[in-house]
Amino acid sequence: MNYPGILLLCLSKMEVMVNGGSTHLKEGDKAPVFHSKDQNGKSVSLKDFKGKKLVLYFYPKDDTPGCTAESCNLRDNYLKLKKLGYEILGVSCDDEKSHLKFIKKHKLPFRLIADTEKKMVKDFGVWGSKKFMGREFDGIWRTTFVIDEKGRIEKVIGEVETANHTEQIVS
Repeated sequence: MNYPGILLLCLSKMEVMVNGGSTHLKEGDKAPVFHSKDQNGKSVSLKDFKGKKLVLYFYPKDDTPGCTAESCNLRDNYLKLKKLGYEILGVSCDDEKSHLKFIKKHKLPFRLIADTEKKMVKDFGVWGSKKFMGREFDGIWRTTFVIDEKGRIEKVIGEVETANHTEQIVS
């Protein structure tokens, strides 16, 4: 049936991006160089992954439903991804203490970057206006970058299916 003038909204997504919600980066671009700290305060940078494939996933907040589903999907498929040659790094603006608690609670086998200064999220173009429950605010747009062995972006996943994320990465 056609209902002129009526806009049907899908409410399955709790977060809505206001200004398009997509990064300026695209497949084939060189990945932005980054230097940051993980959950243990250990330095991590893009050059650490030279010669390896990297799944770099940006998520809004530790221990929230969507972020937990996404991280646990990657955890549950970690060995599969490793066999395919992928390393995994998660990034949010949460601090090291929050990341450590999130990792321990959900037994995550990969590192999480504490981008408290919001440098990485801005460099990768995944920070901007969002709307949740009628409230507008700035935050991370859930986005994953698959980076090849030479530091080039092989794939950008902007419409992340949190419970099926591994399949999006490998397909």
